[in-house]
Amino acid sequence: MVSPPFVTSLAYINLFGRRGLITYDLLHLAFNPYGPQGIILMQTVSFSSLNALLLISITQRINPGLINSARSLGATPTRILLDVIIPAIKPGIMVVALVSFIRSLADFQTPTIIGGSYQVLASAGYYAMISMGNLHLAALINITLAIPAIIGFFIYIHYNRSLTMLQHGLVDNQRELILPKRGLLWYSSTLVSVIFYLVLVLQYGSIFLNAITEQRWGHYYFSLGPIEQTAFFISPEIIGRTIGYSIIAGFLGSLISFLIVYYHQVHHSQLMKLLEMVGTLPYILPGTFFGLGYLYAFSTKPLILTGTATIVIINLIFKQVAFATKAANAVVTQVPTTYFKSIYDLGGSTIAEWRDVFFPLTKRGFALTFLNGFISTMTTIGSIIFLVHPGQELLTLVMFDVVQQNEYQVASVIACFIILICLIVAGIVIALINLTERNRSHVF
Repeated sequence: MVSPPFVTSLAYINLFGRRGLITYDLLHLAFNPYGPQGIILMQTVSFSSLNALLLISITQRINPGLINSARSLGATPTRILLDVIIPAIKPGIMVVALVSFIRSLADFQTPTIIGGSYQVLASAGYYAMISMGNLHLAALINITLAIPAIIGFFIYIHYNRSLTMLQHGLVDNQRELILPKRGLLWYSSTLVSVIFYLVLVLQYGSIFLNAITEQRWGHYYFSLGPIEQTAFFISPEIIGRTIGYSIIAGFLGSLISFLIVYYHQVHHSQLMKLLEMVGTLPYILPGTFFGLGYLYAFSTKPLILTGTATIVIINLIFKQVAFATKAANAVVTQVPTTYFKSIYDLGGSTIAEWRDVFFPLTKRGFALTFLNGFISTMTTIGSIIFLVHPGQELLTLVMFDVVQQNEYQVASVIACFIILICLIVAGIVIALINLTERNRSHVF
């Protein structure tokens, strides 16, 4: 989740390409990795991390009493999983499936890199804009692509509402669901988990090794050559610009989202409720659709922003609002409304509510939302690829370009830079959160 979305495709080429480490160097096979099978496999691996986190958070809310009751009645672990756990999280499974469906519709990077001659609508829209310069054809393709995405979103709303209603009857507990580690499903899930972790190790291991090695006479040797080559493609200015945009987008996106949720949840503003719904559109619509919309809207008078950093930053900010409002909702609903009423009864203003109640009780959630916005901006590409002008490149765009130029080692180095920056910022934010909470505990 801290790496660009097409890192899996880069690792796939490094390992299983025509000159891949496994297929060519180890097995001496002539394997064609390109086509629909590669797209499906890479998207599955890419989406698995977020899907797993969503399902884990849903599963943790299951009342352990249901599991214990089933065990007391003699149910086997397999029957408990099939008859208790899966029915309880079925709406969550559908929500995760629909989120993956919407994300796969919008993904043009994976088909562009792995698809070869095989095209999907997202990659066709990208080529219509980049290769042919046909803005109208690209817009038409993206509108066509948006139709199934919107249909999928309405189905998502249905199952998400069912999931919300279901979770009112579940317990928000911190205990693990304990099942005996036996049965066919246990061993099957263990095998799948081991394979998945091996895939992740191979994926990131190949990226790292490709960034610090060179192949000579059929053997790999440690070398700083790829890092030195990278200096021709990226500069401190590009790195600084990427980090700066990510900080601005992460902070302002989180601030706007918390303001919207504050006025919706605390002051029951119908306008903010509408804004919260509209703010979901950037998440369900393809990124290229979102980017083309900005081109149409801000390329003519009275507001011409194309070619400026402003249009890129605005795009990045509002791209974060959809996810950030969901996170803000989860945080704000945990703040008792009586706290705000007490401030109001004592004659306090809205500023007092923010200063004395809202921000102190939601700052951890705000920090984590900022961190998510920062990482998302560091690794994004779809919504800004048509907005960034030459001389204003960001790291992900440079990485995407060098992959298309078959400069896989340079791309691996850039991927390592992005991952390292995201991990450092994540460490700083989490350390500040822990330090703040530790100081607060000393006060009490």
